[in-house]
Amino acid sequence: MKGDGIPDFHVASEVGALRRVLLHRPDLSLQRLTPSNRHRLLFDEVLWVRRAREDHDAFADVLRERGTEVLYLGDLLSETLDDPAARDWVLSERLSEAQYGSFHGELLRALGGMESAQLAEHLIGGLTVAELPFRPTGLWAAAADETDFVLPPLPNHLFARDPSAWIYGGVMISAMAHPARWRETVHLKAVYRFHPRFANADFHTWLDGEAHGPVASTIEGGDVLVVGNGTVLVGLSERTDGHAVDLLARRLFEKNAARRVIAVRLPRVRAYMHLDTVMTMVDRDAFCVFPEVVDRMKAWSLRPEVDDGGALGVQVTEESSLFDALADALDLDRVRVLTTGGDQYQAEREQWDDGNNLLTLEPGVVVAYDRNVDTNARLQRAGIEVITIPGSELGRGRGGARCMSCPIARDGL
Repeated sequence: MKGDGIPDFHVASEVGALRRVLLHRPDLSLQRLTPSNRHRLLFDEVLWVRRAREDHDAFADVLRERGTEVLYLGDLLSETLDDPAARDWVLSERLSEAQYGSFHGELLRALGGMESAQLAEHLIGGLTVAELPFRPTGLWAAAADETDFVLPPLPNHLFARDPSAWIYGGVMISAMAHPARWRETVHLKAVYRFHPRFANADFHTWLDGEAHGPVASTIEGGDVLVVGNGTVLVGLSERTDGHAVDLLARRLFEKNAARRVIAVRLPRVRAYMHLDTVMTMVDRDAFCVFPEVVDRMKAWSLRPEVDDGGALGVQVTEESSLFDALADALDLDRVRVLTTGGDQYQAEREQWDDGNNLLTLEPGVVVAYDRNVDTNARLQRAGIEVITIPGSELGRGRGGARCMSCPIARDGL
């Protein structure tokens, strides 16, 4: 707890005043995104990095002007690596002999000897053969080009929402669906475990980023909405499955952190990769949605259930209406549903351009890309204050203001 009386790490809603947030500023990793590797790295386009950085700085400025403390992942990781125990842990997690063969030991020594800021830059931005301070040995090295990556870049760190999500009094470390993003969670684990700001703080770890059960289960932060009043909304998407949601619900119920999880099923297609690409909360009683998808989603409520032997289980009940379930969970007569703007064609375009992927700063105040003119106008007519940020370059990464932010302290409803 800081002197301002606000818990350092507690997210109690989607729309309460946003106090602290984690971002990742566009960096070396995006400079290494190319037409030949973009699909493998989960990008549809190659970004103009200088302009993307300017746009991102404008986004961060909006947050600060509204009283939100902005933390940067790169800075936190660098500060974490100042701790020798943290550095050893990160390197042991990121590098294995199976990956690097005959030059594994030399690589460990070389990275271990770097300054913290340089090491953090390469852990996120990648490291090429030409950038190694030694000449690697072995067959892989003999066949490699100077521009081949020894450490692959992690450009998806830009989307800070996904590898971890704060839910009430704890954090979920995501089990990421695609190999291109698996290494991101190592950095978040290190920060939350070793950084002085987090190391001695009082919070739970709901999930630890590992796959659980007989089937590899995955869950990502873009599918998790902390709607408030003890309720969490989770999407079953191409990147989040039911096994992981069951486990998350059980962990929340065990600590009485939540009383209900509402799960919804999305089409498993890239256009709707996470729930927050088609649905975000913009006021205490209002959601902005892409109706073509949301109107067809099935919903289930998960609640804690104790069996005859006293063991805690999870009861699953299908809901007749998602919005009726949300109204009930939020103790409202009904919720307002504000849809993507424009005609059928424009609505589809604006959903693709993250028109529904909004970050709420306080009740009825959202951050949106300026390019989604029709959706923004519809929100404004409904009484929502829309603060626009440039989206010409950042938007090409397929992630809006919500995707790019990980709230770590937010008020309740």
